[in-house]
Amino acid sequence: MDIKRNGTSPSVKGPADYFTGAVRIDTPFKAAEPARTGGAIVTFEPGARTAWHTHPLGQLLVVTSGLGWAQTLGGPVEEIRPGDVVWFAPDEKHWHGATDTTSVTHVAIAEAVNGSPVTWLEQVSDEDYLGGKLP
Repeated sequence: MDIKRNGTSPSVKGPADYFTGAVRIDTPFKAAEPARTGGAIVTFEPGARTAWHTHPLGQLLVVTSGLGWAQTLGGPVEEIRPGDVVWFAPDEKHWHGATDTTSVTHVAIAEAVNGSPVTWLEQVSDEDYLGGKLP
């Protein structure tokens, strides 16, 4: 058994290459090989979001607080709320983050293939991001 104590791993800012806006990432768990599972607790301030990206074996989000948005390529922008569980299928191009007026926090879990759990793509345009905003 290995217990990672809360507060023993420093928070980091989401890098500008992969995120727009203020994003805090806490990485309290990553399984040791041969397991491939890793995860993060990610907090997005209003207007913050990921770039478009994919995961080779999919990604699971568990929303813990706030109100956010998520979208798959070609689909509508969907609201995500505390208690929601979001599944992105393997290699499904998507983004997720806060709404333009509220923050959101979620736990993100993905498995790595050849050491990588994610493929980062282009930034989400303001037009795509705000395309799902309700009047």
